[in-house]
Amino acid sequence: MSAKEKLLSIYSSVFEKDLLHEIANVAIYREVEAGSVLIDYGQYINSMPLLIHGAIKVMREDEEGDELLLYFVKEGNTCAFSLSCCMGHAKSEIRAIAEMDSQLMMIPVQKMEEWMGTYKSWRNFVLNSYQNRLTEMLDTIDTIAFRKLDERLLQYLKEKTRITQNNILGITHQEIAQELYTSRVVISRLLKGLEKQNKIKMQRNKIHVLMD
Repeated sequence: MSAKEKLLSIYSSVFEKDLLHEIANVAIYREVEAGSVLIDYGQYINSMPLLIHGAIKVMREDEEGDELLLYFVKEGNTCAFSLSCCMGHAKSEIRAIAEMDSQLMMIPVQKMEEWMGTYKSWRNFVLNSYQNRLTEMLDTIDTIAFRKLDERLLQYLKEKTRITQNNILGITHQEIAQELYTSRVVISRLLKGLEKQNKIKMQRNKIHVLMD
């Protein structure tokens, strides 16, 4: 399936035909491998990623250089922070990394601003994207504040399997610790506990998440 066909398949119920045609004409198609940095800290952003396949994780860094996973962006969505930076001409305060091999349509900031006044569907999409990402960030805050770390860990693993559509995750204990803002030792201990509860099975650098 071509990039244009994927665009039409995913967004035909979101945008009107004229807007879809414009997106297909002006957007730059990109393919990125898992682990590629799409947006980095301190970077000025001149285009917005519209995801047509794959997933992107959005990270936030503290003063010590440690990172916390804020949320995932899945196909059919965009990153609210990139919207804000593009339209506000501000430096990025997040890092966006391809969680898996992904395909994107990069939309120039000039068109983003123009379409806000031209297409109601685009305006609604932008506002809904802000609302959805805000809700996900609040969920992250609630999880950190009110849930035990083992519950956060299991939720995180299940979210990863849902996004990758694979119950076997190729991820290290250190990588999990970085995304959950804790230590590798703690993650290793909690993973062993989840394995004893028959929630997961551990392999070398892989974790098999068992479905309920």
